[in-house]
Amino acid sequence: MVELIDKGVYLLDGKTIATETEGLPAPREARENTIAYQILRAHDADGGKSDRMRIRFDALMSHDITYVGIIQTARASGLEKFPIPYAMTNCHNSLCAVGGTINEDDHVFGLSAAKKYGGIYVPANQAVIHQYAREAMVKCGNMILGSDSHTRYGSLGNMGVGEGGGELVKQLLCNTWDINAPEVVLVWLEGKPKKGVGPHDVAISLVKAVFDNGFVKNKVLEFAGPGVKYLPVDFRNGIDIMTTETTCLSSIWETDEEIRNFYEIHGRPEDYRELKPGKVAYYDSMIRIDLSSQECMIALPFHPSNAYTIKELQADPERILREVEEDARNRFGDKIEVDLVGKIRDGKVMADQGIIAGCSGGTYDNLAEAASILKGGSVGNDYFTISAYPQSVPVYMATTRDGIAEEMLEAGVVIKPAFCGPCFGAGDVPANNGLSIRHTTRNFPNREGSKPGQGQISLVALMDARSIAATAANGGVITAATDVDYTNEHKPYSFDKKIYERRVYNGFGNEKLDSELRYGPNIKDWPKMYPMQENMLLELAAVIHDPVTTTDELIPSGETSSYRSNPLKLSEFALSRRVPEYVGLSKRIQAEDLARREGNCPERVKEVLASVGASPEDTSFGSCVFANRPGDGSAREQAASCQKVLGGDANICYEYATKRYRSNCINWGIVPFTISKETEFDYNPGDYVFVPGIREAILSGKEEADAKVITKDGVRDIKLHFSNLTADERQILADGCLMNYYAALKNK
Repeated sequence: MVELIDKGVYLLDGKTIATETEGLPAPREARENTIAYQILRAHDADGGKSDRMRIRFDALMSHDITYVGIIQTARASGLEKFPIPYAMTNCHNSLCAVGGTINEDDHVFGLSAAKKYGGIYVPANQAVIHQYAREAMVKCGNMILGSDSHTRYGSLGNMGVGEGGGELVKQLLCNTWDINAPEVVLVWLEGKPKKGVGPHDVAISLVKAVFDNGFVKNKVLEFAGPGVKYLPVDFRNGIDIMTTETTCLSSIWETDEEIRNFYEIHGRPEDYRELKPGKVAYYDSMIRIDLSSQECMIALPFHPSNAYTIKELQADPERILREVEEDARNRFGDKIEVDLVGKIRDGKVMADQGIIAGCSGGTYDNLAEAASILKGGSVGNDYFTISAYPQSVPVYMATTRDGIAEEMLEAGVVIKPAFCGPCFGAGDVPANNGLSIRHTTRNFPNREGSKPGQGQISLVALMDARSIAATAANGGVITAATDVDYTNEHKPYSFDKKIYERRVYNGFGNEKLDSELRYGPNIKDWPKMYPMQENMLLELAAVIHDPVTTTDELIPSGETSSYRSNPLKLSEFALSRRVPEYVGLSKRIQAEDLARREGNCPERVKEVLASVGASPEDTSFGSCVFANRPGDGSAREQAASCQKVLGGDANICYEYATKRYRSNCINWGIVPFTISKETEFDYNPGDYVFVPGIREAILSGKEEADAKVITKDGVRDIKLHFSNLTADERQILADGCLMNYYAALKNK
């Protein structure tokens, strides 16, 4: 089904994998002929063919969990107007379900910013961020940067990148996104999917094959092959949006008549152009996917890569579900009692809830297929429930006009407005011990909104909309859509642009600089952040040895959404689901550092510094988090900014799960230390790490430092690495954060 080929391959004329390489151009030269490099080089401010790229994007995307902080940061850094189209959607706090009208204050602020600086404002419930981008922002050959990790539009010929807000600030100030020239992985699609198989099935299989082994980490996926022509646009979009879960950098697909038709029905035929590899293109590795052998999949808690075919699950449910239960106990200890094995009835696994939603699930084609499976049936009146969220008002209107909504409503599906809530825990939170099957992007721990610290645990498994509908039609018994007989006779999607013309504010190029930003009482400025001092003393405030630590664990989603625009209040939730004592420890460390800065260094800190021969006058004191592999998941910069607001100066890990989280740390002045995989980190909260001469090391271009770990048992040596930093990133760290960096530039 999915084959990994861990060696370079040449693609000839976009059609044939070369078996003989004699006489072909060198890999470095032929890599330039990939679609990815054709686009990247066109956006590289330096031009040329260097090993570094400085990218300028064509457009920006944010939603209402991130745009307030981005604009506040950019405003403090010298923002004059939006230099490129910047669309702000309202699809995360849009129901005002968490925190009341505080959320609406953010929306009013967003509209006022669009008017002042010349932005695009999409009101609440009109569209989820990525569907609005698809319908109104993408262009073949363009690049879009979004402050959401699932910024992926490669299937439409537009490279999308998800990053933290700091990287969008740089673009708003006409600076660049700086990366190492990436490797490119050819994803070669063959065959045709069987009826009942959907995009989530293919995507889950891909994530399963490459996540744990890091096969595509920070690389670009380029989709091509004879199987592409058998995939409708929504099918391609559904696979593409999930490439984020592979930890790749971005994605791009070859374009064809199917994509040309997409642009035509959206009234933008001029935005289409054919994209294909050059005559001889080199790829650093290859993934072969046989679409014809793809089965219906289920990704069990707590990651999209924890995947099985539905048939595998139903053949051996007790063993598989006990493994998930054990994983839950390892994560949460005795705080919760999880019972998945109890979902097995008469040898079959039962679900309690079905959700079809968001950028991956709420597509027109998914809803049409689900309605066809449910037509004339019923989800019943027992414990099983199901909801569907069309991903935009145009999609909702099309489902209404074409009878799709009617068929779903008659079967018992609850249809709700465009909203990302089920994806991050602000909508349809299941009951305790509930098993929710979802066509959404993630099933990380607690992401569905449960609260293990309060004794409540629910669990999410990812499935395709087709199999969710088949399960609903079967009374909640998890069922593969390939096992049911149905016919989809609905019309192809027809886009109606009227709602966007009437409701979306498009002020790009028409900024009104004299207008005022509208602030609510919950929108606060960033607190003062200090430049780096000569030496750094860190106290470990959290030590996490989980294989991966997600951004949802670093800063929870869901119930925290109301405070996204209030840095101090939001920081109170940092690591609250994983290390509840972290906030208290960090605040104590921060208070002691403030006393040190005022000349009243606590005796305890003096003693620690004395043990390594350091002085309080030129040594900062901050908190530090250790995790094996932090930062998988969301691009939300708050995962880093909350640490900084609480006085965090550094993170230590073996590797960062994603570039975007590491970039967030840098932009907030948190040094992204790593240690070698051979180093045993057997230290505890309350132990200290002293890094002498860190400022000089950072600014002089060094990539490692000899540090000391101070414990109650004595002092030990440790080597810390901080490689692959640009000159600008080094200065940002030295200045204390991105805002300080820009303030220093203005004062020169």
